[in-house]
Amino acid sequence: MPETPVRKVAADALTPGHPTPGMTREQAIVLDDLWSGRVRTEAGATSGWHHHGDHDTVLYVVRGALRVETASGVVQGDPGDFVHVPAHTVHRESNPTTETAEAVLVRRGTGPVVVNVDGPEL
Repeated sequence: MPETPVRKVAADALTPGHPTPGMTREQAIVLDDLWSGRVRTEAGATSGWHHHGDHDTVLYVVRGALRVETASGVVQGDPGDFVHVPAHTVHRESNPTTETAEAVLVRRGTGPVVVNVDGPEL
């Protein structure tokens, strides 16, 4: 059986990811049922409301902080924390710190990776 080669995507070779106002996504490796990349949110910024369709999302906070707000509450991830956002969960992210927040993302699922929507009634 032929071996599948190991692939590397250098930090400076990431490509633009699906846009949501208030955040910058970059993608690294994308397979049929897996999406990986990085997100950056500027200090004090809040993203638009969105969900990730059939994709479960796990993010690892590298620096800054990311607050994930849903109709049922807020979860804050700080450096070193992992945060799970279940598929179809309408949310927005914000950065309450004075530095750019950065997180590594891995999504598992199929279909659209980002669906921008109107927010819930809070």
